[in-house]
Amino acid sequence: MPDRAPQPVDRQLPTDEARDLISLVRDIAHREIAPKAAEEEDAGRFPREIFGLLSDAGLLGLPYDSEYGGGDQPYEVYLQVLEELAMARLTVGLGVSVHTLSCHALANYGTKEQRAEYLPAMLGGGLLGAYCLSEPSSGSDAASLRTRAVRTGDGWAITGTKAWITHGGVADFCTVLARSGGEGPRGITAFLVPGHTEGLSAAPPERKMGMKGSPTAQVHFDGVRVSDGRRIGDEGQGFAIALAALDSGRLGIAACAIGVAQAALDEAVAYATGREQFGRPISHFQGLRFMLADMATQIEAGRALYLAAARLRDSGRPFAKQAAMAKLLCTDTAMKVTTDAVQVLGGYGYTADFPVERYMREAKVLQIVEGTNQIQRMVIARHLAGPESH
Repeated sequence: MPDRAPQPVDRQLPTDEARDLISLVRDIAHREIAPKAAEEEDAGRFPREIFGLLSDAGLLGLPYDSEYGGGDQPYEVYLQVLEELAMARLTVGLGVSVHTLSCHALANYGTKEQRAEYLPAMLGGGLLGAYCLSEPSSGSDAASLRTRAVRTGDGWAITGTKAWITHGGVADFCTVLARSGGEGPRGITAFLVPGHTEGLSAAPPERKMGMKGSPTAQVHFDGVRVSDGRRIGDEGQGFAIALAALDSGRLGIAACAIGVAQAALDEAVAYATGREQFGRPISHFQGLRFMLADMATQIEAGRALYLAAARLRDSGRPFAKQAAMAKLLCTDTAMKVTTDAVQVLGGYGYTADFPVERYMREAKVLQIVEGTNQIQRMVIARHLAGPESH
């Protein structure tokens, strides 16, 4: 039915290198990712080979230092790469965002020796990461986590269960937050754990409403032993490390959300301009035209907000409030735009013959992961009015 090809997003990029990078990503997305997205999502197939291709192309370490195999790209550029990938398939865009999150602790808090030893393989060696913070009984209240890390001579033994772990069961390494001391946030330490370590295992993947191609699973640690050389930062610094990573990770989620919303808008416009009723395309009816206009406006507003937050980050200025705002607005926008896209397509939108029903199912999880949107509102309000009273 659709006969109007979507136009690429008109991006304001800071350098010729960035423009070439976006062209490369669009080519990979068009040739390798989008054509198989619907079939593989329906089958629940994880596209590991795509992540190998992205690693070979230097796309798994974009915001990190080139000294260790990264791409030296500002977040302003990296996030627009994520948006392009998520537009083609959220499993891929979100997977790159999670992998980048998993590298954050080591890249920003590891010693020079640790970075030199581990980062090159993580950023460009074909490896894939997982970020192990949430647990069955501690999601939004991450500071109450129960996974324990106990000193064993020159190393540590980690025991506990992590939950809702993207890439659980397929990751080559995990950034793990575990309790090495007393209760509360100051008793948590960060570790870098190889995915093949004895005692580490994953439960069967969760059966999800959307993103079926992206494995989400509990990860079990049964006395997993790691050397002290894999402890990241100081003992007790883990929660601060985790929060810093999540500020950046939320921008990744925001960019992915706008990618999904843009894909839904493109599909809605294509359908509306090709579908005729009452002797003319339905895009000629004012009610539907206004829907499309609102969808496009919401997407542009979300994109502008995540890019403004990214530019704050790139300039070294505080950006936590703006990251929470971007995650909140962009993911709510994705939910609204994808729902409206289903409505534009009518009965066809409710069928798996068109991708908008998949976009709608996928958008929902973005309002939940890396801090629910209720948590984002709490974060924003603290910046405005100070801490809550108890």
